[in-house]
Amino acid sequence: MKERKKILIIIQRSNGDVLFSLSLINALYEYHQQPKIDLLVNDDTLPLAKLLPHVNFIHQFSYQKKRDNRWQQERDLIRSIFKKYDLSVNLTASDRSVFYALFAGKKSISAIEQNNKKSWWKKILLTHYYYFDSTKHILLNNLQSLSLLKIKHDNIQQSPNISDIVIANVKDKLNKIGIKEFIIFHPSAQYKYKIYPQHLRNELLENLNKLGMPILITGSNGKIDVEIKASIPNLDNIFNWIGETTLEEYFALSKLSSAYIGMDTLNMHIAASQNKRIFAIYGPTKLSMWSPWSNDLQMSAIQDKPKQAYGNITIFQADMSCVACGKAGCDDKHGKSECLDHISPEDIFNEVKDWYQNAKF
Repeated sequence: MKERKKILIIIQRSNGDVLFSLSLINALYEYHQQPKIDLLVNDDTLPLAKLLPHVNFIHQFSYQKKRDNRWQQERDLIRSIFKKYDLSVNLTASDRSVFYALFAGKKSISAIEQNNKKSWWKKILLTHYYYFDSTKHILLNNLQSLSLLKIKHDNIQQSPNISDIVIANVKDKLNKIGIKEFIIFHPSAQYKYKIYPQHLRNELLENLNKLGMPILITGSNGKIDVEIKASIPNLDNIFNWIGETTLEEYFALSKLSSAYIGMDTLNMHIAASQNKRIFAIYGPTKLSMWSPWSNDLQMSAIQDKPKQAYGNITIFQADMSCVACGKAGCDDKHGKSECLDHISPEDIFNEVKDWYQNAKF
């Protein structure tokens, strides 16, 4: 084992990518006997990055700063990371993030594109590389660097440990409204093209209300979530908690929940990392990379089907030839996803009801 005292991990994508870096971070921390691990992330993922264990320092990249004064940010970042690390690991294949890895580490590992016209120079300059494979789950992509380093690992998606104080605070909030067992329903996503239509969502909520079990509607204080919050129907067993928890409190809430129902977004992956029962509603997102990961089976979904189940996970998609296209809406410009209109709320409810009637609480 080669001792490495300082490691930089570069994750220049979304919250989901940051969450899926945790298993890599933990493996490197254990194998290299508690090195200092720094991150370089986009600033909109900073709240999640702060929850990851074993992180010494977080460098931030800002798209706003890039627009305002691109070269100033680049100079500052390169100065802050230049040859300060024994190892740099880059989880994205973009030219910028590869340059950061090369500047930062005495040894560098990065994902690269399979297209040789784009990646030939990366193959020459990097110490090790692997092909970013969109047909393979993001967790498996991220763990490729461990294989290159000959570090043994399981394909398990881990979840950050949440403090007992935060868990106790969330329990206290639940106790005040008389809730012990509950299901999370998460109707929002980062982008509107991933969101189940309001009329179908409300029909599903009206059916779920009949179960008699509390359904907690979750979300942030963001614009999309606030709009959804105003549209949630007033029903006896539906509790509108949109905007009521911090991100850390949400992790605790998810840990205390019995199941997750909702969209393919960070919250769904949090539930999967905690081995919760999941009912996930998918639009155009490709399952091969972004379906919920089953820790029990160490696998994800790879085929598109109107309904499929594996382990503790059930996925719903439209029965349409275009599913899943992988586009940002039908126009690929963050517009409407017609496929979400063709997922029956009754089908989702029936699956939840069957699980609920057989579950042991």
